[in-house]
Amino acid sequence: MCQVEEEYHGPLQREELPSVSKQCMKCKEAGAAVVIRAGDAYCRGCFKEYFIHKFRAMLGKNRLIFPGEKVLLAVSGGPSSCSMLSQVQEGLSQNAHKKLRFLPGIVYIDEGGAVGQSVEDRRRTVDQLQAVFRATGFPFLVVPLEQVLDLPSSVVLSAPGAPEWKAGAYKAAVDHFLLSDGSSGVTAQQQQETPPLEVQEAHTHSLQRLLGSARTLTAREELLNTLRQHLLVHTARSAGYSKVMLGDSCTRLAVKLLSSISLGRGAQLAHDTGFSDSRYGDIILVRPMRDYSAKEIAYYNRMFSVPSVFTAGLETKTADKSSIQRLTESFVTKLQADFPSTVSTIYRTSEKLQSCKSLASAGGDRCLLCVCALDTAAENASAFSATLISEQLSQTQSPEQSRPAPEAPPPASQCCSAVGGEACGNRGGGCCSSADRLRRFSRTTSCRRLRGDSGGLS
Repeated sequence: MCQVEEEYHGPLQREELPSVSKQCMKCKEAGAAVVIRAGDAYCRGCFKEYFIHKFRAMLGKNRLIFPGEKVLLAVSGGPSSCSMLSQVQEGLSQNAHKKLRFLPGIVYIDEGGAVGQSVEDRRRTVDQLQAVFRATGFPFLVVPLEQVLDLPSSVVLSAPGAPEWKAGAYKAAVDHFLLSDGSSGVTAQQQQETPPLEVQEAHTHSLQRLLGSARTLTAREELLNTLRQHLLVHTARSAGYSKVMLGDSCTRLAVKLLSSISLGRGAQLAHDTGFSDSRYGDIILVRPMRDYSAKEIAYYNRMFSVPSVFTAGLETKTADKSSIQRLTESFVTKLQADFPSTVSTIYRTSEKLQSCKSLASAGGDRCLLCVCALDTAAENASAFSATLISEQLSQTQSPEQSRPAPEAPPPASQCCSAVGGEACGNRGGGCCSSADRLRRFSRTTSCRRLRGDSGGLS
């Protein structure tokens, strides 16, 4: 036990904290430049190879994009979509190890009108993104969100999809593409220049009124996501593209999974978070960035100077509890900081989800907003049935509401002793005051209600 007069002359010993390995875990030679997870340290070169290989492996494992197919890249200017654009540009370069064989195009949906940006700010953002797009050499389109108001009704209908490919069809398509020397056709597209952004002010006001009709920020974000997706599908159909690449990262999909469950979209999770989304039939949405976390994307963009442009959204500068999506994002990111396997666990769960084939049948009814199969034909013991029962009970008139309204108190000219033949209790003689009569009448009516009789009142 320590003593008061005890003297310590020896040097103090510093506790050794566990340090991260300073050597690359792959090449075992170069020093580590980035640490993705505990024990996963990479040098600069190995991290680039790891990042590129994951993108190629995601496309090669699913074998959904065939050689020579036109693919539209949906770029919003954020880190994830710009990193996806960089990976496609890297895969189409001449020195690529496993070269990509599809024909890419770029589309940017300008959502400045939805968040109240001025025309000058919107043009400034478009100019910055056009400079990034021109550097790639791919054809690109800039589409304002206001065009969603002029879309035909066919955009909410599921068009007949392409015929299903048999086993071995992908390899046969690759062999045929190589024999026909189709590799030269990948870079044969000419870059298209889009005209300056011209949006009518009346369309912007109509879009803002449409979004303002949603009472909560949660509903506005869902509506904006639906409008954006419809515009992407229509643009792909009009330009002759059969696939649309989205830049959703693993972190974004984990947030979307939990928020969709909270919003009652559990039956549509396979379409909202899976690698491929075929709800539109002829246009298939793919998510090749779903294996990357937001941390990996940020490190790669920082180390290899991948340009990105910040664009404001509906949730920009909002509190954590302003919407379900914002609250879920805050919860997941804060939990990820203390438990690094949070996002990966949620993501692996989403990989196992599949859409019910009975709901996704061709003859079934579909929602006019999200174009997913309706899940209203549920069993008696379902959550939807419980919701209907609660709604019916809330609309049923209660016994208190079904009783007739009480009669008004007697007028001032009539003495309160005339009510029910009872004396008012005024010992001074004469009739009591108006306040006393009203108090006496209320007490008498309450007693009669407890007895269950009307007391002869008419």
